[in-house]
Amino acid sequence: MVKNDKWIREMAQKGMISPFDANQVRKDVISYGVSSYGYDMRIYDEFKIFETKDNVIIDPKNFSETHFTDFKGDVCIIPPNSYVLARSLEYFKIPRDVLVICLGKSTYARSGIIVNVTPLEPEWEGYITISISNTAPVPSKLYSNEGLAQLIFLGASELCETSYADKKGKYQAQKNITLSKT
Repeated sequence: MVKNDKWIREMAQKGMISPFDANQVRKDVISYGVSSYGYDMRIYDEFKIFETKDNVIIDPKNFSETHFTDFKGDVCIIPPNSYVLARSLEYFKIPRDVLVICLGKSTYARSGIIVNVTPLEPEWEGYITISISNTAPVPSKLYSNEGLAQLIFLGASELCETSYADKKGKYQAQKNITLSKT
């Protein structure tokens, strides 16, 4: 069952989302906050911009920090046909009986910006590290502290047998933009 805005507000009071905005903020920004059946998360003002270099091969089993340039600011420019890593402004603590799916917002998708679909498993917590791709042949802008993706909360009819915390997941309680780990 998809969880509604009332449930999201109740869970946020218990520390599931911090900071939390109980309303959908839209004036002069890409919207964020509570929606009918989800929560629109924001991105923080720190980014890792992928740098294209000759003969570079990205290997998720041997990921190198040298592939990226760190950037901090209100607007991040994604190079054409490239991507950046960012993190959510909000910190999340997912309950044991909930699975969350993170999807990109249509405002960005209409500009060629694609956010990877990311699951947040039961009892995962941390800032979400998110990959944001620019599929356009020209540079694109990302706006810090504004909406980037919508989180859909799916409630289970019973508790999961093994949660992300039980597995001691490698991305548990991440505080910064976290590169691929094996």
